[in-house]
Amino acid sequence: MTSSAIPSKKTLAGLAPPPLKPASFLAILRSTKGNPFEIIPLQAYEEPIYLSKWLLGAVLMVNDPEGIRRVLLDNVANYPKEDLGDQFFSAMFGEGLLSAPGPKWRTHRKVMAPSFGTRTVESYAPAMVETTIDFAERWDALPDFAEIDIAAEMKALTLKIICRTMFSSDAEELAAHAGEALEFAQASMEFGLLDILPLIGPRRLQAKQDAIRAHFKSIDAAIYRLIGEREKIRHEAPKDFLTRLVAAKNPDDGVGLNATEVRDEVITIFMAGHETTAVTMTWVWYLLSQHPAEEAELHKELDTVLAGRIPTVEDLPNLPYTKMVIEESMRIYPPAPGISLREAKEADEVCGFKVTPGLQIMVSPWILHRHRRLWEDPVRFDPTRFSKESSEKRPRFAYLPFGGGPRVCIGATLAMTEAILILAVLAQRFRVRLKEGEEVTLQTRITLRPRNGMMTILERRKPAAAADRQRAAELSHE
Repeated sequence: MTSSAIPSKKTLAGLAPPPLKPASFLAILRSTKGNPFEIIPLQAYEEPIYLSKWLLGAVLMVNDPEGIRRVLLDNVANYPKEDLGDQFFSAMFGEGLLSAPGPKWRTHRKVMAPSFGTRTVESYAPAMVETTIDFAERWDALPDFAEIDIAAEMKALTLKIICRTMFSSDAEELAAHAGEALEFAQASMEFGLLDILPLIGPRRLQAKQDAIRAHFKSIDAAIYRLIGEREKIRHEAPKDFLTRLVAAKNPDDGVGLNATEVRDEVITIFMAGHETTAVTMTWVWYLLSQHPAEEAELHKELDTVLAGRIPTVEDLPNLPYTKMVIEESMRIYPPAPGISLREAKEADEVCGFKVTPGLQIMVSPWILHRHRRLWEDPVRFDPTRFSKESSEKRPRFAYLPFGGGPRVCIGATLAMTEAILILAVLAQRFRVRLKEGEEVTLQTRITLRPRNGMMTILERRKPAAAADRQRAAELSHE
């Protein structure tokens, strides 16, 4: 092991103890450049609810599983999403599942559900594995102990995978446009003092939305062209996501989606899907690099179950620890640390608190996943928290990596399948170590990511069974 591969003993990025007191107005504004969830005070991590008050009003943070169930499920109609978040999502995604109003969302969800069923997801697995193997071969061509930005690498890999599963052979054209458009949209999420001023703020917001739409024009044109082509060759078209969506019908009335609706849903899944899996895998590698015992346990499972061979979807039930590593990584670093703000329509009661009409409600996986009442030693990386026995005892709304309630992420199964297969392919052949002296800071731009990338050292490894076979062959020739 090189000196650059020694695990750090410092506090993990973003996991310093929360402040004891609420942040000042200026501190809140400054925090928008990084990860604003880190300035939320300790009380929010200890109490079922926490009322945050600042110049623009009050926000009720609900951090109790039953309270969250009340907001996201049992009385969900009383807590619609607030307008600002939907305005930004609609600038990027049109009226896809992330931003569609209730009636349209329900119709689209029903139409799209078969495209995310278990059998359909399994049909995407070979393309996921093949793309990851190609990526591993590119890593193999690098010199020993090569430096790589693992955040950029995972984004490139997941972009290739989602292009392959969504668009088959048409993927390369879209991949060139997608990364730049998403980067611009995320950069536009940074807010300052001018953005909240009464007269200037709305105009700045509109300018940002217009700029986002302009950056999506090239990818929009490519998608509309592909939609038209798929409609012409419907019976001969590849069985990818785009083909399924073009052909999908509402089971109630037999009506499908028009071209604009298909575009909106494709953009939503395409952009949100690859980004969330990319950041998840980035934090998986980071946490493994800092926890050699857990990494060794992962390698042991992969070597025992796979013995150096390529994983298939049939192997997933036999890789429970691999899955637990990913689940625990999403607990510590949730891909989306904040669920869209809700605004109460009518009076209600949540965890004994009298909710008044107009009050904003926040549910934050960042807080929930490290809440003192729900998790023992919450900043410790411990994949065994997600053993079958432990998970069955946990309240349903204590863990929300994919949101919760009716609007829970439709692509959750797809994302987990992809993440497990990526880790199973790459962790058999490589270790990823944080570069010595690398400072990792967090940034929230819809998703939670390392602010300046993450420079790491790539090390090769041989699966135990493969290494044993090689050694046996060498001994037989001595």
